[in-house]
Amino acid sequence: MISYHNTVLCVDDEVNILNSLKRLFRKERFTFLTASSGAEALNLMQEKEVNVIIADQKMPAMSGTELMARVKDIYPDIIRIILTGYTDVDSISESVNKGYIYKFFMKPWNDQALILEVRQAIEQYDLIKANRVLHHKVLEQNLTLQQINENLENIVKERTREIQIKNHALALSHAVLEDLPVPIIGVSDELLIVLINKAVQNDLEIENRMIGCYISDYLHESITEKIKESIASGKPETLNYTFSENCLKKIIITPLSGEFSEKGAILTIT
Repeated sequence: MISYHNTVLCVDDEVNILNSLKRLFRKERFTFLTASSGAEALNLMQEKEVNVIIADQKMPAMSGTELMARVKDIYPDIIRIILTGYTDVDSISESVNKGYIYKFFMKPWNDQALILEVRQAIEQYDLIKANRVLHHKVLEQNLTLQQINENLENIVKERTREIQIKNHALALSHAVLEDLPVPIIGVSDELLIVLINKAVQNDLEIENRMIGCYISDYLHESITEKIKESIASGKPETLNYTFSENCLKKIIITPLSGEFSEKGAILTIT
């Protein structure tokens, strides 16, 4: 939407032409600036943001197309319009082909056509600027997304490394338990056997298939009740138990702690 934030700059060495354009655009909702030469116009554009520049082709020191060529290099987004006579059509056409100017109007110009063209030029400038802002925002978002992905990859690598270390430690702890010379039985809070080591199988002559069975299938009910009480209370218990004839063993019930509190116990048989 055109507003007074938009600026149109008219450049001509003839004061009457500038006054005519000023009268033509007096009711338009944009800021209107004038300059009497190309050098003055370039100095003015250093101070003001100009959306559209309209310049006469025949000016001393710097022609309209020469001015537009410099404007294109310095401020490529500014929409550039030339006012010219019939004798300058060839040079104007060359400037159009080189992209120095957006459009040209023959003198004398049609007022309504020029007003309409300037309005469309302002809208095009605003669209170019909005697209550039959007483009920069997309680039920033892509950069942010790239950084997030890189951070995520680093986090995944670190988590993977932590899991590998924990899995290695877990495998090592299972190996340690497996090779302990003391019989170890792991029991859940449901009194299911979840772990036995080699010493259980060797010393007590119990087979590996007892995993998944209830401890009550192998120990007396009085012992299983003590195990249940120890798991619930979190307090260790030490009991004597005869596994077979003349085979008296001491069972140490150690309930699990921490996040596995009340979830099970370790039976150490000595």
